[in-house]
Order: sequence, then C-alpha cells, then structure tokens
Amino acid sequence: MPMRLSLLAVIFSFFFLSAKAQDTTQKVVANRYNSIEQQKKPYVILISLDAFRWDLADKYQAKNLIKLREDGVQSDYLKPSYPSLTFPNHYTIATGLYPSHHGVVDNIFYDKKTDVVFRRADKKMATDSSWYGGKPLWVIAEQQKMLSAVFYWPGSEISMDGIKPTYLFNYSEIIPMDRRINVVQDWLKLPDEKRPHFIALYFPQVDKAAHSHKPDSEETRAAVQVVDDAIGKIVDVAKTTGLEVNFIVLSDHGMATIDRENTIPLPKAIDLNHFKVPPGNSLLHIYANEKQYIKPTYKALKAEAKDYDVYLSKNIPKAWHYNKKEDKYNRVGDILLVPQLPKVFNINGIKPDIGQHGFDPATPDMHAIFYAWGPNFKSGLKIPAFENVNIYPLIAKILGLTYTQKIDGKEKVLAPILK
Repeated sequence: MPMRLSLLAVIFSFFFLSAKAQDTTQKVVANRYNSIEQQKKPYVILISLDAFRWDLADKYQAKNLIKLREDGVQSDYLKPSYPSLTFPNHYTIATGLYPSHHGVVDNIFYDKKTDVVFRRADKKMATDSSWYGGKPLWVIAEQQKMLSAVFYWPGSEISMDGIKPTYLFNYSEIIPMDRRINVVQDWLKLPDEKRPHFIALYFPQVDKAAHSHKPDSEETRAAVQVVDDAIGKIVDVAKTTGLEVNFIVLSDHGMATIDRENTIPLPKAIDLNHFKVPPGNSLLHIYANEKQYIKPTYKALKAEAKDYDVYLSKNIPKAWHYNKKEDKYNRVGDILLVPQLPKVFNINGIKPDIGQHGFDPATPDMHAIFYAWGPNFKSGLKIPAFENVNIYPLIAKILGLTYTQKIDGKEKVLAPILK
C-alpha cells in the first residue's frame, strides 16, 4: 500500500510540475496607451489556423468560416513561403519578409557565424531576438503608439528593439479555448486608451491532428470543427462591442500524407566528419565544415539521388527566394536535399508523423487559406492566390501604420480587396 501511494505521489508531482512549467499568465506592459490619433483607427484580429489546408473548410463543412468568407474576401489559396514550415511562415506573415530575409530559415538550422544549431523547441533560443530580423507588426504598432495583443504567435515572445506586445501570452497548450475567447472579449472591452487595435491569435489544433492522423481523418475533421466553432464565438464577441473589427483568418501552410514506412536515410555520400546535418523530414540542410568538400559531395549526391533532389545553395530555385544570393544571414545549407512526395527523410531513426509539410509552396497540398471580412473589406469577392508576404502591408494599411524598413510584400497586391 505505501508503495502504491508513493507511485501516485510521483505521478501527481509530475503532472503538477508539468502544468506549472507552462506559463499561462498574461504579460501586460504597464504605462502604455493608445495615442488620441490611434484611438480613432479600425481594429484587426489576425487568426492563424496552423496547417489548415486550402480545401479543409469545404471538405469538413466549417460552417462559420464558409459563411464569413462569403460575406468578405477569399483567395483561391494562400501561397506559403519556402520552406512551408510553421516557424518560418508565421514570422514571414508577421514581418512581410521571406525566411531567407528574416533569418528563421527552418524550424532547425545551423548558424555558421555563431556555430550554433537553432531549434525552435528550445525555449531559450526561440525567444532570443538575435535569431530574428525584420520588424513584426506588433513592433511597428507599439512604436507608433498603437497597442497590440498576441495570444500565441511564433516569434512574439522575443523582445525586438526592446519592444514586446502590450498584452502577451507565452505559448502553452493547457489554456482552454473558452478562456482564450474570454480574453479576446476582455481586450475589446478595455477603455479606448488601453484597447489593442491589433490582435493576433494562433490555433494549433488542426496541425496536431493532421500530423498524427493525416489530413484525411476523423481527428482532423474534429479539429477543424473546434477552430471553426471558436472563430464563430470570437466574431460574436466582437459584434457585441460595436467596434469596427476586421478579421483575417489564414494558415501558414497545408499538409500532405507521406510514406512513413519507406523513408530516405542519410545518403552515403555525406561524411559527417566533414558536414553538419540537422534533422529534417521535408528538407535537409548540408553544412560543410570546409568548402573543399562541397562540390565533390554534391556530385556524389547527384549520382546516387533517388526520390530526392539535390541543390547547391546558389542553384536553389529562384521562385523559393531561398538561394545563396537571397540568404541574408548565411543560414541555408551549402547543399539542400529536397525529397519528392510522398517520400521524406529520416536520419535520426525517429519514425516521422504521417502528416508532413515543408515542401515546395507550389505543391497543392501545401496551399493555405486566406479569408477576410469586416468594415474595411469588400464583400463577396474571390481573388487569385497570392504570397503570404503581402499580408503585412495589407494590415499596416488598414491600421494606418507606416514602415520604413524594406519588406518583400507589396501593398498593391491586396489593395483591390479594400473598400
């Protein structure tokens, strides 16, 4: 009996400490206020549905999203940036820069300058601003005396130019959906001088379900219904305030079903005494310790390649904005290996999830969604696909924010969808 009690105590302590380790408190920067000028501006709520593929709303009858997009603007699909992975694309949406230009070139990558491998799962690294370039939307808003609020967004926990969003939740998976909706309601009910005009939310449910069970599964259907229900409730909350709230609902990428039984091992041509190879499934960066090994290894890889493509960094397709010429921080591999769907790499012996992304943005399964509605958007409009770098200047335009730094997005691309 004492032994059983001891075991229960250990289990209880484990779960207690796990929950305690996840910070669920709201961070609020004191003594910030909207300027009088900014108090007159509209509101934008930006919602990311991680891995919500372009066809999932119709496939699983997301009734709220279908109705709301028909009342506003929808694109054929939203084209992610390469690689179509979560961290690079969320930070691209936040900055208007391609991953090669803002520095977060993958979920895991090697930085030659510091001789360090960045891993998004490492909390300390993920919140270290030295890894990030560009100026996120919440930063330019705060610099111009407009308050912002972020309930999860990759890259939002860093301090950029000493600035974080006025209202911020660090990433945690234990805050229930109803509480998140109540927090948004609380934000919108704040007095004019304290109410955030830019709000960003991130929902991971579809990504988690599709990774584990593939996009075509009952689990993914259920996840789609969960986020669709949440968006319906947030819209209802916004209506009760009488505020001019604009909604943009998008995703960072889609999801493909891969062959997890017949994966590609580390090619024999790669000598790990001469190269660093961080793990990856949908692409592999090959970093040379010395330049002399690059060309002979590239030739050997080309000769043995089966089910994957091999690129020297200078020859990576221009459409991806990822080659040596565009690699501002020198973080893309000297050689890039890209598997051909449904194949993926497996170099660490860990069986990959059946759902994967990170592939060529032109691949239909990687296509994302873009839906927008509200007082500043036209109604009943369907537009062609466009690149996600163009979201940044759209939001800046609606909020009347200016930016002087160079970005890759163009205001003219989405100007026609505004009234």
